[in-house]
Formats: sequence, structure tokens, C-alpha cells
Amino acid sequence: MKLKGKAHKFGDNINTDEIIPARYLNTIDPKVLGAHCMEDADTDFVKKVKKGDIIVGGRNFGCGSSREHAPLSIKACGVSCVIAESFARIFYRNAINTGLPILESKLAADSISQGDVLEIDLKKGSINNTTANEEYDAQAFPEFMERIIKAGGLMNYVKRRIKQKCTR
Repeated sequence: MKLKGKAHKFGDNINTDEIIPARYLNTIDPKVLGAHCMEDADTDFVKKVKKGDIIVGGRNFGCGSSREHAPLSIKACGVSCVIAESFARIFYRNAINTGLPILESKLAADSISQGDVLEIDLKKGSINNTTANEEYDAQAFPEFMERIIKAGGLMNYVKRRIKQKCTR
């Protein structure tokens, strides 16, 4: 799976309250969640982000409370991938379960600047910064995780698998 978009840079320890403030947790409507994504970290984020863009964070991205609303809001506002030096483990798991691709790369997180254009190959785990003419490595997704992401999340993946088995 290949992705291309503009980088939106954030720092270390971006927590789930900054990704989607708790005041919006009374809904699971993706449109509402997407409209408030990153609101407490950058009030103008949703005005700047375009479909396919990429969030770049530092250490411990997605720390804080365990809520699937955080990766759902990121996907719903059009972000195609999150790159960070590291992710909070529960955010990592929730991202995969909701079908949001995430990549860990310290070099990419340190080197990418706001607005850089990135091309990502999830299968290879490569991040190409076309603006700076640099390439960074990240851990490629195992095949089963790639299938979950392509399906749009774990629930969609399981539904498809059940349907395939029922039609055989």
C-alpha cells in the first residue's frame, strides 16, 4: 500500500486528549470526530489538513487514556498515516484495530519538517521525503496487519473473513 501527502508536524507526548478532546467523546460519528481532530494541539489543524496528509509526531504519540476515538478522528479528518519516533502501546493497537497505518521511525520524526511532501510504502516500510530528497526506514507491517489496515480495521477484516468462509 502506497500513500502520499503533506506532513503536519507535532512534538513529543501528544496525548489522546489533544488528538480528540474529551468533550467530544459522547459520539462515535466519524464526521464529528474528524471535525475536532488535533483541536487542542493546533486549533487550525482541520482547516489545513487535506485528504491523504500525514501526521508526524515525536516520542510517545497517543499517550494518555485508551480511546479508539483518537485514531478514528485522525482517519476521519483525512489523514492517511501517522509517523512518530514512538507510540503509546494502546494507541498503536487502537490505530491498527481502526485501520490507521502508523510507522515508527526516529530519523523520519526528527528530519521531516512541516509541509514536506512524503511518499510512503507500507509494504516496504519506506518513507520518501520528496521535499528534502531523503529516505527513511520504518518497520514494515507484517502481512496480517497490512490486511487489517486494507480492510479498514479489525472489525471489517473479521466480517470479511466470516463472509468468505460462509460462501465456500
